[in-house]
Amino acid sequence: MRSDRALLLSFAAASEVCNTLQAILEPYFRLAVQVHPKPITDYHPAGFSQGLGKLIKQLNPSLVFLVLTPDLLSETKKLVKVAKKGAEDTPIIVVIEELKPNEVLELLKAGATDFISLPLKAFDVLARAWRHVQGHDSAKAQSQSLELQLSSSRLIGQSPEFREQIDKIPIIAKCEANVLIVGETGTGKELYARALHYCSPRADKAFIPVNCGAIPVDLVENELFGHARGAFTSASSYQVGLVDEARGGTLFMDEIDCLPLFAQIKLLRFLQEKEYRRLGSAKLQRANVRVIAASNLNLEEAVGNGKVRQDLFYRLNIISLTLPPLRDRREDIPLLAGHFLDKFSRKFNKQVVQFSAEAMQALMSHSWPGNVRELEHAIERAVVLSQGPVIELVDLGIFSAKSFGKRESLQAAKAKEIARFEKNYIKGVLSACEGNITKAAQLAEKNRRAFWQLIHKYEIDVARFKPGVS
Repeated sequence: MRSDRALLLSFAAASEVCNTLQAILEPYFRLAVQVHPKPITDYHPAGFSQGLGKLIKQLNPSLVFLVLTPDLLSETKKLVKVAKKGAEDTPIIVVIEELKPNEVLELLKAGATDFISLPLKAFDVLARAWRHVQGHDSAKAQSQSLELQLSSSRLIGQSPEFREQIDKIPIIAKCEANVLIVGETGTGKELYARALHYCSPRADKAFIPVNCGAIPVDLVENELFGHARGAFTSASSYQVGLVDEARGGTLFMDEIDCLPLFAQIKLLRFLQEKEYRRLGSAKLQRANVRVIAASNLNLEEAVGNGKVRQDLFYRLNIISLTLPPLRDRREDIPLLAGHFLDKFSRKFNKQVVQFSAEAMQALMSHSWPGNVRELEHAIERAVVLSQGPVIELVDLGIFSAKSFGKRESLQAAKAKEIARFEKNYIKGVLSACEGNITKAAQLAEKNRRAFWQLIHKYEIDVARFKPGVS
């Protein structure tokens, strides 16, 4: 029964895609199709925007599909914003050829709910459409879920580096695109993936985590896709794999770089077609699963070394995120330390309420190669060993008294923190001004020469902040 209305807006060179999309949706939705034979730039901005807004308000669709070409990203973002004004609460799905990860994120920030790349697959399109229609009223619950995730996990902090990634969760969670999370061991990649899942329309389905590096090579395919009865000697019955278990939900694949090349080919086919075969079975299975992958390596280097297939990297790297190490957000250490102190004091039923000045200075000075996970373990150990209400330096075990006696002076530590702040500030200003040094200098209230000297001092690559550079 076609009770939901979908609006299709197609522009020049995208009409063939629109026809395909129309054929997929027509049996399930009441369609309103608007095909514009000219590029977006050929329409008068004010008049066109006003007409589009009126059209969307008049039709009041359950979904809006924007079928576009990728050559004019800035115009596409404007169109998304206009469509969003006409239907603030209506999901907007952009249908477009492959974009760079930063461009996908720009569309989502502009107001797009989701992004579908070509070629179109009926199973994928319909699954996304229904999920967005059915999850339309769950925005408030998702927002509450986000707050719950942040307050009950190690996703705690207020540093700019941390907030930059956390603030993306509501934007990325609502779409269906694959996500690649990169960060050192212990930075919270799985916690971030869980937050994405539980703030998404998939929150009522399973979140299945798997460490690809922990699966024996000869069991990888069986673990992911399962097997049919009789597939091998001991297979007395069929077994579902992790993809089956994550059906309708999210599969989190940590250490994706450890997946053997033959398994990468199988995973690539699943990502492209949403189809797979169990071991020993000729029957194709389908499963709508969102894949979030993670690695503590630079995957572009892993591609160059032949460890990761290039086509798999491109398929996973739709939206890319980098979680900062703890040493780059030291101002968050007191917040995290307090959170873990409270957690383990309650767990071990001990009245430990604070850190001594020396203990906190040690926490702030440590390099934390194991990041948040190492900090958590250090505080857990300290609570267990503590003999009173205050955590002392000796309880932490991360510094000996001798080594801590050689700590750097206040002046040296202060100089390091100032340098770190300056570098991060300049990067932030350049990002906001899209690599325009003159505008960035004005925003920082510095003359251009002095600002350029700071860029040179901290060896900042200005080119990476310019539009279209990933």
